[in-house]
Amino acid sequence: MSTSTQIGQSSALFADVIRERRSVRVYDKSVRLSHEEIKEMLKEATLAPSSSNVQPWRFLVIETEELKEKLQPIAYNQSQVTEAAAVIAVLGDMEGYKKLGEIFGESVKRGYMTEDTAKPFVERSINTYASLPEERMHKVLHIDGGIVSQQLMLVARAHGYDTVPMAGYDEAEFKKAFNISERYVPIMLIALGKAAKPGHPTTRLPIDDITFFNEMPAN
Repeated sequence: MSTSTQIGQSSALFADVIRERRSVRVYDKSVRLSHEEIKEMLKEATLAPSSSNVQPWRFLVIETEELKEKLQPIAYNQSQVTEAAAVIAVLGDMEGYKKLGEIFGESVKRGYMTEDTAKPFVERSINTYASLPEERMHKVLHIDGGIVSQQLMLVARAHGYDTVPMAGYDEAEFKKAFNISERYVPIMLIALGKAAKPGHPTTRLPIDDITFFNEMPAN
């Protein structure tokens, strides 16, 4: 099948999901999500790619009224914090690479690769990550955390829920208030729930203004 045919047959459902996703800031406070629903959405979100398949993302689900009220001033009093069913704190694990043996051991069990292939890859990768400067590790965690966050927002929309990503919060106070150790790097907060008011439609720059083939313009 040619590439052009594959593009022409892209899923209409997926197109609906990406077009209907909005950053929603007003939520129906009566809507609550079960742990099973949240875990199912997170499970689908974690099908996202990550560097060396380390999957360094970790999720703190903040759902009780008491804890959401505790979080609200830390998040500069954004109303969606207490209105949404939950706020998902996406964190990056500085020691996530230590699970590579477990991750690739499972791949071997399932027949996705041989042990002879997996073992040296795991050893090399662990040594590489263990020697990364902190700044470089933070960059990796933010890239992987950003990817899984976007996937989570699309998954939520596919399940009929709404989200808004939040970078506006006091990171130091957040870590202190929720007992988050230095091992974990906060990436973003994502409000999750059901819109009481639709998110505003937005526009995008023309693709011809932001896409360059083979070389960048002089200015």
